[in-house]
Amino acid sequence: MKYSLSTLTLSLALLLPAFSAQAQDDPIVVGGLNYTEHLILTSATTQLLEENGFTVDQRDGLGTSVLRQAHENGQVDLYWEYTGNSVILFHDQEQPDNAEETYQQAKELDAELGLIWLEPSDTNNTYALAMREDDAEERGIETLSDLAEAVNDGAELTLASNAEFYSRDDGLRPLQEAYGFEFPRDRIKRMDSGLTYDALRNDDVDVALVFATDGRNGAFNFRVLEDDKQYFPVYALAPVVREEVLEAHPELEDLLNEMSSKLDDELLIDLNSRVDIDDQSIENVAHDFLVEQDLL
Repeated sequence: MKYSLSTLTLSLALLLPAFSAQAQDDPIVVGGLNYTEHLILTSATTQLLEENGFTVDQRDGLGTSVLRQAHENGQVDLYWEYTGNSVILFHDQEQPDNAEETYQQAKELDAELGLIWLEPSDTNNTYALAMREDDAEERGIETLSDLAEAVNDGAELTLASNAEFYSRDDGLRPLQEAYGFEFPRDRIKRMDSGLTYDALRNDDVDVALVFATDGRNGAFNFRVLEDDKQYFPVYALAPVVREEVLEAHPELEDLLNEMSSKLDDELLIDLNSRVDIDDQSIENVAHDFLVEQDLL
């Protein structure tokens, strides 16, 4: 059967409104965690998708386990996850040897659950412990082994940790086992992640849990202690999308892979600093990132 140009034009005109109505009724749900780096990435992802014609329902500020469960249950369609979280926290596997193995293992394990890992970024926002530079220098502490030796020699040091790191399987307890030391329970202060930085800066604690790509480490003159036994896993960021969503919207892959290719540790530190040090809004920093990286 042959169609005239006018017939095809009319058919397309009829289809386009239907497609638009469907997109409005079926938004992409973008999830996000509850700290600066993730809030920036979640906002940037929302803005990027909206600029490309998607309707987006942004749900950020969630805890790690809650967000992951929502993703598995289909309540969240996509979000940025850390490779180490998938392998060690969600699948209870041994720590792989390097970044590529960590990514491949996360990709394979989650594929069985219908969660598709897209291309990883060149980042590693791993956990770290930090001290004030002057205090660390005075005590001669540069590495986690130095910290373990100081604690074992009787140094009365207080640690600030968030509740998640305190209890998770790749957190404080196994870290102490790996390095052969233990903070007394009464010398561990649990608090929200962002507050650990202020507690250390204000001399309320001597050691604090930090994230490697947080801009406050340098701005607050912290010494991030070297993980000389390479205990901490690689936490590279990558977009993870539910398989059925990716099948329905294959164009998501190129958009998110392009965004992922722009990210590295230096850039994350800069973006985090704009929010946490310069007091810029999450939304503005996310928008500026997209513009500066030619994504908008």
